Amino acid sequence: MTTVYRKDPTTLETLTPEQFAVTQQNATERAFSGEFWDTHDDGIYVDIVSGEPLFASTDKYDSRSGWPSFTRPIDPANVVRHDDKTYGMVRTEVRSANGDSHLGHLFDDGPVAEGGLRYCINSAALRFIPLDELEAKGYGDYRSLFDTKEA
Repeated sequence: MTTVYRKDPTTLETLTPEQFAVTQQNATERAFSGEFWDTHDDGIYVDIVSGEPLFASTDKYDSRSGWPSFTRPIDPANVVRHDDKTYGMVRTEVRSANGDSHLGHLFDDGPVAEGGLRYCINSAALRFIPLDELEAKGYGDYRSLFDTKEA
């Protein structure tokens, strides 16, 4: 059975004001204020609106930016890129493919050895699924992302 991820109006009603502003109105949380900027636990990060898997802790690193930063998404098909020309800048916005949630931005100043990309993501757009809860929460297929780490 394939899981279908989509924006659910009922879920939108449960978001905090900050989660709604970030995911639905393209806001940005303050640096060093989000729940996951300094999280080091093993697990995956999913879209808080749709639940689609976005990033794994195995690809998370400390960019010293104050936001969770990742070198790559779990599945590039779940992250959509758009040009963002707001605030007099040219940036690349990243959104969840199925939930259409604003996640953050993509920069080319990430670790060179990992491809040089930095997905700078708002904690408010994410829900963390710890490694030991993957199966129970329906994300058991992603446990293999951690097999090499445990070996």
